[in-house]
Amino acid sequence: MILKDLVDKKLTIYEEGFDDWKEAIRANAIPLKKEGYIEDEYVDAVIACVEKHGPYIVIAPNIAMPHSTEGAPGVNKTGIGFMKVEKPVHFDPEDPEKDARLFFMLASENPEEHLNNLTQLADVLSNDDLVNDLLDAKNDEDVLAVAEKYATEE
Repeated sequence: MILKDLVDKKLTIYEEGFDDWKEAIRANAIPLKKEGYIEDEYVDAVIACVEKHGPYIVIAPNIAMPHSTEGAPGVNKTGIGFMKVEKPVHFDPEDPEKDARLFFMLASENPEEHLNNLTQLADVLSNDDLVNDLLDAKNDEDVLAVAEKYATEE
């Protein structure tokens, strides 16, 4: 399951909260940068896209998928970074539907791998019970337990 892969590849981070969404995106990028998937210029491109297009990365209540356009600079390899925050990050103070606590930063160098990642992620995020369990996760062990719990459903 993709959640186990994210833990195994050390692409997870857990935080209390952030004063603004830009800080949250920068934090979401930390494991991807540390493991060599992306550079700072990619993070800047993601933030610039949100500034230009609005909070399109909030794909459902509590779920954000920070990413930039295909071919954006600063991507070394395709991957997903996962971040869970305790306090919702507000992308639009006027719209609570645009708050997020689960972040899945996408980095795409290879379109086929990227599509595969998106497909696996869509399967995970379409399961409301699994998403609710992720919202309760505090660390990698909790995420692995969620992955194990839902592994039989794949």
